[in-house]
Amino acid sequence: MASSLIPALAVTAPVSTAEAVPVTEGERGGLLHALAAVPDPRDPRGVRYPLTALLAVAVCAVMAGASSFATITDWLHDLDEQAQDQLGFTAGVPVGSTVWRLLTRLDDTLLGNVLAGWLRARTPAEATTPRRYRTVIAIDGKTLRGARLGDGRQVHLLSALDTATGIVLAQVTVDTKSNEITSFAPLLDAVERVLGTLAGVLFIADALHTQTGHADEVAARRAHLLVQVKANRPTLFKQLKRLPWAQIPAGDRTRDRGHGRRETRTVKAVTLHTPGGIAFSHAQQAIRITRTRIVAGKTSRETAYLTVSLPAGHATARDLQTWIRRHWHIENRLHHVRDVTFREDLHQARTGNGPAVIATLRNTAIGWHRTNGATNIARATRRANRQPHDLIAAVTSSYPTTQ
Repeated sequence: MASSLIPALAVTAPVSTAEAVPVTEGERGGLLHALAAVPDPRDPRGVRYPLTALLAVAVCAVMAGASSFATITDWLHDLDEQAQDQLGFTAGVPVGSTVWRLLTRLDDTLLGNVLAGWLRARTPAEATTPRRYRTVIAIDGKTLRGARLGDGRQVHLLSALDTATGIVLAQVTVDTKSNEITSFAPLLDAVERVLGTLAGVLFIADALHTQTGHADEVAARRAHLLVQVKANRPTLFKQLKRLPWAQIPAGDRTRDRGHGRRETRTVKAVTLHTPGGIAFSHAQQAIRITRTRIVAGKTSRETAYLTVSLPAGHATARDLQTWIRRHWHIENRLHHVRDVTFREDLHQARTGNGPAVIATLRNTAIGWHRTNGATNIARATRRANRQPHDLIAAVTSSYPTTQ
């Protein structure tokens, strides 16, 4: 490709941001009010405990550190009558098998949408929105290693994380006979149900999702896609690698020190002026990141290539640097916490939708604590467990309340 087709990126003024969906006072209801939107899978004959009460205790128990269906029931039984009554249990409490049977039959995607909407409604709005603000959603998958199905296959979930708030907006179960690629569009549908619109939203995903179909899906919803390019797209990878990067000045450079290492990250970006300049739909810019690390006196260098569907005026090199690093939030601030704090990979739930449902409850617990300012989720769950009355009062109140 001729270098004349890819002049160096010029810094221009930022423009529009993602459209915010207004939250009315009626939407700022408590948890019990929100959970009323979840359909009850039980036969109405013989129903003894309210659905909202059973779901609310599951949410609260996981916020307090419960890591399995059994510990959810244990937490409920340890509450005093006042707390049980506040959750909606006015005529005794259920045994563990009752809670387990209900949770494994729920529609996990719908439950996730309801809980994500509730968390977003209760998240305090910023007093002032930065002019350059854009909603950035990280997409990544996670295998539940302890949740093996009858044929030995493992449950795999694909999630979408709002990197600004720490709220998982949606999560879908990947078909065991397929992979994440076929679950991308259903995940976008689920996110759109929560946000109302995807216009202006930026999705960040790993190289598996460098798919023409994904780019088309995102563009059709007036959103944007930032993806890494690896050898799974050999033609595109070669095209990006052969660009005249030596002629392009560095757009942004950051230096970090910590954990016994020093790291420098240099971002270069070029605008693709000619349609079809590279073999990827809707690509507006090509990006190269060079990471140089010094550990114990030894230097290593790593180069990564990416594309983004935003033009230069909407995404400067500094923006790209920030957004690319945000993709790690879904691994470091969500999946790692689910494994370490909630011991997810050790949990052997495998019946029905149970694995996905309890993963949704963990997502909600992490999002709740994040939006309340917690940086150490393990400490936040221990505090919630010590103060169950405060936790229940906070989640059932009708207005945003920090606990």
